[in-house]
Amino acid sequence: MPQKLTTEIIEAAIAGFEAQKHRIDQQIAELRQLMSGEVSAPAVIATATGRPRRKMSAAGRKRIAEAQRKRWAEARKDGHAAPKAPAKKGKRRLSPEGRRRIIEATKKRWAAVRAAAAAKAK
Repeated sequence: MPQKLTTEIIEAAIAGFEAQKHRIDQQIAELRQLMSGEVSAPAVIATATGRPRRKMSAAGRKRIAEAQRKRWAEARKDGHAAPKAPAKKGKRRLSPEGRRRIIEATKKRWAAVRAAAAAKAK
């Protein structure tokens, strides 16, 4: 059953379409700038929320990287290095005695199956 279009729904739809139109107009303007060769790329890129994206200086990135290296060095120094994978156990092998017992049990089961089939056939 179709939903009744209320004023609120129509207004929400209009607002959504206007937001899409605004985004499309911005993208068209950026492409036109690229075609004319005026600006290669905007210095501040707007995210999906519309706020400009924050940029970090090279010095800030370097400080963060140094702090992370220091944390890792401290962790390794204390003997808390990355956990090692557990040693793999050797492949399990079947002993000749075990194999012999399995063969005997299988033969015994099949003999019982054949006997039951023969008894049923009589």
